[in-house]
Amino acid sequence: MMRKLLGVLVMVLVVGLVAPVWVRADPLDDKKREIEELEQKISQLQGEQKTLGSTISYLNAKIGKTQAQIQKTNLELGQLNSDIATLSGQIAVLDVSLEQLTELLVNRIQAMYKHETTVNPLVLLFSSTGINDFFSRLRYFKLVQEHDRRIITETERVRTNFDLQKQVKEQKQAEVTALQARLEKERATLASQQAAKQQLLLQTKNDEKKFQELLGKAVAELAAIQGIIAGRGTETEVGGINEGQKIASIIPSASACSNGAHLHFEVAKDGAHQNPAAYLQSKSVTWDTGPDGAFDFTGSWSWPMNDPVRVTQGYGKTYWSQFLWYDFHTGIDMTNASQNYEVKAVQKGTLYRGGIGCRGGTLQYVHVKQDSGIDAYYLHVNYL
Repeated sequence: MMRKLLGVLVMVLVVGLVAPVWVRADPLDDKKREIEELEQKISQLQGEQKTLGSTISYLNAKIGKTQAQIQKTNLELGQLNSDIATLSGQIAVLDVSLEQLTELLVNRIQAMYKHETTVNPLVLLFSSTGINDFFSRLRYFKLVQEHDRRIITETERVRTNFDLQKQVKEQKQAEVTALQARLEKERATLASQQAAKQQLLLQTKNDEKKFQELLGKAVAELAAIQGIIAGRGTETEVGGINEGQKIASIIPSASACSNGAHLHFEVAKDGAHQNPAAYLQSKSVTWDTGPDGAFDFTGSWSWPMNDPVRVTQGYGKTYWSQFLWYDFHTGIDMTNASQNYEVKAVQKGTLYRGGIGCRGGTLQYVHVKQDSGIDAYYLHVNYL
């Protein structure tokens, strides 16, 4: 009777362990489809003519996608936490059950082998009432031995599954940690996207004419920069300058192709745009780059502005340039948080004052042909 009870207990435990944890996947699948649909809408809006309406729709789609991603992450976290709670319950039961089952099996095995040490075929033969009784008792002992072996095998199988469940729980706990980190990033992205939308509405005053004016300035600035790098600007040589020497000051208000006070710092090598972040030395700055966030400075050059520096746009396909104004931002935009608008040379070289036409005005800049053979350009400045 005890063997039968143990066998049933083992099978119940095994079935409980191998049974799958059923999770309703419909909400998560719905959220995945929603994200895919928003991605398609974003791609479609990128191909449309840039208007304030299409840009706001684009921003709304980006915000909606991020919100859907946050909801999807929360669903995944909910599923994982539910699975972990189920696994914890199973592991707790197994922890107790395995100890009890092992103790019972040890006692049973000890009793069985103690008994078998005094039982052998000759003993059975002489203690039997007849040949039929002998074979009947012999078959019984063999069945008992086989049944006990099965119990031992099942117990080991349960113990193995117990270890596997613990591993699965640890893996899911690691997934929870990773998802929580992802959720924080998604929430930060959402906040940046919402701030970007508000900034756009503030800058344009929700007016299409104002938006097109800003867009026109940005596109014209890009064309002017390309003209400067190509040597089409009007430049006058000033003379040699040293690293850290004051060479200009930021125009403290809007100017030709500029919406407000900022320095556009440009680096070129052999007439090709370079990422200034690869040349400027690492330092702590204030980030005001919207959804793009922070990036690294990995060079050795000193900075063109005094602290505290506030970086407003990076190099490359930034959030603003790629989707709102133009396709590629060729430099780094920065300003001084304390309105100290002094501009300094980042390297030793020869200074030139320059200008190029931009939307009916003149975009003023200074150009330093550095002794290293690399050109540095400082745009939207007043000359000394």
